[in-house]
Amino acid sequence: MIGLREGRLLFGVNVGLACVDGIIAVLAFTQLIRIHSRNSQLGWTRQKVFHLLIGSTNTGYFIYFVLTLVAACKDWPCWSYSCGFVAMALPRILFFAAFLLLLSFWVDLCHQATDEEEDDEEQSFLEALLEKSFNRPSSTTADSRRTWFPFRFIHVGSRQKIVILVTVLVFLVMVTFAVLIWIGMGNNSIDSSTIARVYVDLFAIAILLLGGALACYGLLLCLKMRKVRSERASSEIWKVAGLAIVSLICFTSSAFVAIFTDIPMLYHWPELYIDGVYESLLLILYYFLGSSVPSAFLLWVVRELPAMSVTNTREESRTITFISDHSPAVHHPQPWTIATSSQNPVSRGSPV
Repeated sequence: MIGLREGRLLFGVNVGLACVDGIIAVLAFTQLIRIHSRNSQLGWTRQKVFHLLIGSTNTGYFIYFVLTLVAACKDWPCWSYSCGFVAMALPRILFFAAFLLLLSFWVDLCHQATDEEEDDEEQSFLEALLEKSFNRPSSTTADSRRTWFPFRFIHVGSRQKIVILVTVLVFLVMVTFAVLIWIGMGNNSIDSSTIARVYVDLFAIAILLLGGALACYGLLLCLKMRKVRSERASSEIWKVAGLAIVSLICFTSSAFVAIFTDIPMLYHWPELYIDGVYESLLLILYYFLGSSVPSAFLLWVVRELPAMSVTNTREESRTITFISDHSPAVHHPQPWTIATSSQNPVSRGSPV
């Protein structure tokens, strides 16, 4: 049970975590609006999708922490079961989707670079990154409709489709567990806390595997990029290496906390014995280090604003141009499967 001192400490920790997540969400959506205002005709680039996912994730966590405090004060019966479970699980799914999407892009770049090296060993890695385009020729009418309905005409790569499928499946699994927890509120043999415990453990294993995969592909990508001697390549190496290290440390820490403690189930306070200081430290480790830090770092990596775009001709929007360090930059729209807008010289061809 929770004593007065423990309750105050947990209250303070929840308020602090809510403030951190609220700030990250505001920053993410603010930057998304700024980016979209500069190149709105390009539709959804990878940079915009990352900002949307991170902003949505931290908004979900902000709502979760606020509702947790309100539910504890108002003594909501539903919160200790399916309602609290859904509020806890949904932001984690969005967070998982964001970094799974990052992994899919890294896998694309690693395999793409390998194919290019087999065809031409003298071709640089950054040129290989620029060579792959997802733009397809389309009619004038289709181009016009794509401007007005960017969501409908997004071209999604094969591995990104897998990410979407996995995310939908995880969401459906979460809904299934939530229904079982709801049923467990009645007089039956279903133990709601055990069902929630199984879900938390399975998801923790998935996060642990994701962190390991990001570390492995991040290392592989850095090794390939080291072959390129340029300031831009060095900058991208540090971005990839930083994301890989942060993901490995933060995901591993949060996964171990989820597996070996009941921290993710603190919405179920009435049935948990809580030591204020110990549980508060683990709460910070699980949510702040496991979610807020990776989210903030990813936002920092993709923070660059693209150059202000100018309305180009339709023929120019369907032309693919290779950009080297000695050639003038040409502005081209890119779908969200490309790293970021090619109008940004810092992030052009970026693996992040």
